[in-house]
Amino acid sequence: MSLELRELYQEVILDHNRHPRNRGKLEQPTGFAEGHNPLCGDQIQVYLHMEGSTVREVSFEGSGCAISTASASLMTEAIKGKTLKQVEAVFHEFQEMVTATGEAAEHPDLGDLEVFGGVREYPVRIKCATLPWHTLKAALKGQEEKVSTE
Repeated sequence: MSLELRELYQEVILDHNRHPRNRGKLEQPTGFAEGHNPLCGDQIQVYLHMEGSTVREVSFEGSGCAISTASASLMTEAIKGKTLKQVEAVFHEFQEMVTATGEAAEHPDLGDLEVFGGVREYPVRIKCATLPWHTLKAALKGQEEKVSTE
């Protein structure tokens, strides 16, 4: 990855950390879950409002590091308006991108989420980036228990 691209990605992450999108509690969500990363103290709550199999609204609350907050913010933007099948596909592609070993592949279908491609170089940070996604998955399944990265 070029230095210019890495700096751009860092700026996107910092922007979403400073000005997170879709932050706040949804009134009368149809799905909810909490997540916790004891390694760095990240805590997140994900709220969903589903209409049939489509995510009409999604938001999050919580506190965490820049990676966790930016991941939650970008995640909410990426899945709003998508069907469960589409959300599942984005989830799997994101997971693959941040956890794959070997040479980094491009993931153009992920759009702005591709900024997290460099996280795989920092294994401790993978849990920060994926916590919102695992919490989302629990919310989609109606699992209100707390998700942990332990």
